[in-house]
Amino acid sequence: MTYFPKQCVVVPIDFSAESLAAVSVGRSLVDSPQHLHVIHILIDIAPLEAGEVWGVIDPQARIEQVEKLLREKLSGPQYHGVHTAVLLGDAAHGIANYAQEKHAELIVIPSHGRTGITRLLIGSVAERVVRLAHCPVLVLRK
Repeated sequence: MTYFPKQCVVVPIDFSAESLAAVSVGRSLVDSPQHLHVIHILIDIAPLEAGEVWGVIDPQARIEQVEKLLREKLSGPQYHGVHTAVLLGDAAHGIANYAQEKHAELIVIPSHGRTGITRLLIGSVAERVVRLAHCPVLVLRK
């Protein structure tokens, strides 16, 4: 527990070990799990005309599957009462917009530490969140 607990902390999760560790860090910064918001952003594949490539993919079914996985990952007693959300769209914008809607005091996000050509091709969600967020962002490095 921290001396100055936050009233609202947002932690985006991609189910990597780093993002699960970020949830633990976020939990340590609030005095109650009800002040922690864990979100996952699904890429909206509708603009890609996924039906032609992947067959019919129901966005609601994708959201329900991720919500189920979130409940499994956050099933421990220390996470009882944590708010979860699954959204469709661009990750960085989705995280920043969600944090602003919830009046978050802090976003805790891991950085996967990609460099060079990999970073250029994939981009850095953490870097874009830092640029877009209305509140402080704690970027966790390996």
